[in-house]
Amino acid sequence: MAKLTQAQLLDIFNALKTVIKPYEKGVLKPHIDIEGKYDLWAHKSATVQGKQRDEFSFVSLILQSNYVGFYFMPIYTNPPEVTPLIAPGLLGHLKGKSCFHIKTIDAATLKEVKAAMKVGYEQYKKNGWV
Repeated sequence: MAKLTQAQLLDIFNALKTVIKPYEKGVLKPHIDIEGKYDLWAHKSATVQGKQRDEFSFVSLILQSNYVGFYFMPIYTNPPEVTPLIAPGLLGHLKGKSCFHIKTIDAATLKEVKAAMKVGYEQYKKNGWV
């Protein structure tokens, strides 16, 4: 696959951001919302993975050199509950504990990310984090 242009990466970033942006509500607020970087953090005191936190990450998008990093923390904080509910196509982009490398964007990928966001939000809700 050829190296993606900045314009192609921004198209992917912006498409993903449209799926994530509706979750910017309640205690979920961005730390950063600029071209090429967007995130949502839960601004709430809670115990997350055994540690008391005043805020913790939910999701981030970061433009990288040849992909858009979709950092999806519910798959890291609650892997047994969340991972089985993520579409196999999206799981194919997982390149670490929580980072998906998104190099193309189409209706199927957007649908899978939208479904993952719903699963992650519901898990955070179940945990009492949002």
